[in-house]
Amino acid sequence: MKLIASTVVALSLATSLAQAQDAPARPGIDDKGTITGTGPMIVPTSDFLSPEAKAQLTARLRITGQPTIKDGIEAVRKGSDATAKASLDGWLKIHPAKIENTTIDGVRTDIVTPDSGIDPKNINRVLINAHMGGFTTGGRYGGQVESVPLAGRGKIKIIAIDYRMSPEYLFPAASEDMETVYRYALKTTKPENIGIYGCSAGGTLVAESMAWFVKKNLPLPGAIGIFCSGAMNTFWFGGDSGQLTSILNATPAGGPTRPANAPRGYFEGMNTNDPLITPGLFPEVLAKFPPTLVVTGTRDVAMSNALITHTKLLQAGVAAELFVQEGLGHGHFFAFPGTPESTVAYDVIWKFFDRNLKK
Repeated sequence: MKLIASTVVALSLATSLAQAQDAPARPGIDDKGTITGTGPMIVPTSDFLSPEAKAQLTARLRITGQPTIKDGIEAVRKGSDATAKASLDGWLKIHPAKIENTTIDGVRTDIVTPDSGIDPKNINRVLINAHMGGFTTGGRYGGQVESVPLAGRGKIKIIAIDYRMSPEYLFPAASEDMETVYRYALKTTKPENIGIYGCSAGGTLVAESMAWFVKKNLPLPGAIGIFCSGAMNTFWFGGDSGQLTSILNATPAGGPTRPANAPRGYFEGMNTNDPLITPGLFPEVLAKFPPTLVVTGTRDVAMSNALITHTKLLQAGVAAELFVQEGLGHGHFFAFPGTPESTVAYDVIWKFFDRNLKK
């Protein structure tokens, strides 16, 4: 019996040693919990994505040579406009719309009206969009591409605000422009019939605008959407997503770096520990928010900000909802026109506003 037992122990030990030798080396962990030595990784697209979304995501991941801030702000804006225009053209084939470039009390805007007409229940409703672009790019085409699909899905008029951006302007220029257009809308529309939404910098601006409206003693809108962003001071980066999604998106970890000669950013010189800039740090401000929909994706660099913002809103007693799309990144629901994932996203977004806005 002793011989058999010894043999079993020896075989078990040999097997364990062999398995240990075959197993990959465990990554290093420093005293702060940082994981190192993970080596190269193979990251396929999510097997939950539709073939259409996989194709568009693959094409986007393969794009190289995009202008950076080192090339100058005009080059960056030109590249951003070209990308947004390509998506816009795709959406206009699906949801044809009239786009009217106009100025509202000095603020450039685009009024988007679906060719399919306004649904009778939306005659007294309006949506306002704050576009993407890091408070630096996204003017005009950014607002249009975020408005056309939602206008078509909801059969509702949307005012896309081409707010002032850096480096020409600094905070609170964009908040002031949001106030101007919101006051204009209030002249003909009850606040509970107005919805405001935006993606990335636009999502941040929507959150900031709620604090700004409170400061200005304005009635708040019936519902808002904070997409591809949040109300926290990391803005579009920070948290796990700021590090991990760089692997999923084949980009540098932690977000882009700004060269020493970069033009000033929108919040340059500002104390971001301010409810007008980072409302997520102030529960008493968040508590005043109307029903809020937070939208993000598992490859969105701003996912951590979005998740924390949703939690903070719930803690503050806000009727907050969260929609997370598997396998998609920053703003991909409007960047990938015609995909099943985009259809689902706009269905969720419109139904949220339809439930929460008065008629």
